[in-house]
Amino acid sequence: MSKFLKTLPVLFLIILGGRAQESKPKDFIPKGYIEFETYFGDLNNDGQEDCVLLIKKTDTNNVVKNRFDKMVDRNRRGIIVLFKSKDRYRLADKNYDCFSPENEDGGVYFPPELSIEIRDEKLYIHYAHGRYGYWTYTFRYQNENFELIGYDSSSNRGPIITKETSINFLTKKKLTKENTNENAEGGDEIFKETWNTIEIEKLLKLSKIKDFDELDMYHY
Repeated sequence: MSKFLKTLPVLFLIILGGRAQESKPKDFIPKGYIEFETYFGDLNNDGQEDCVLLIKKTDTNNVVKNRFDKMVDRNRRGIIVLFKSKDRYRLADKNYDCFSPENEDGGVYFPPELSIEIRDEKLYIHYAHGRYGYWTYTFRYQNENFELIGYDSSSNRGPIITKETSINFLTKKKLTKENTNENAEGGDEIFKETWNTIEIEKLLKLSKIKDFDELDMYHY
């Protein structure tokens, strides 16, 4: 065997290593999807700017006419979480179809607006529903997965908060705050606090969530 042929495997590994070093977040987007939004922040406390991609499917069969005779894209969205190490990324977690489309029919209400935040090494998946309130799922990387460790929600009537809920899945505690001031105008609510212990066998993994719209936090 010639010296050139002997060195081919080594050259091949060098080329692959070079490509890995040059990997960009977009390289992890699967075929049939596009980048929808991108977020950066440290998710594993190593000082590196990790990346979260919100992706969207591109199936033309899901571009349909809604009840207002307007063509809308009903392709679902997903999430890819990447850890950065020096000048390259590696896959930390993924779920390609767990979010409804941004222009889903909200019926008499407008659909909630999805956004993602990276803060204190945690991943927050936030739904804003305007004057009706919001809800947020908190994930943390542990046990080689992003696991749901917290949930917070606020039910509003315009500027008035009617009810707030906070669940800590690690301590198995749930706090409910209900406004008792019927004449509240916003900022002057009087809350009655109730603590409960929840039952949960294991933490929910981000990769295993089929549809965030079907998550029922009320049974805890």
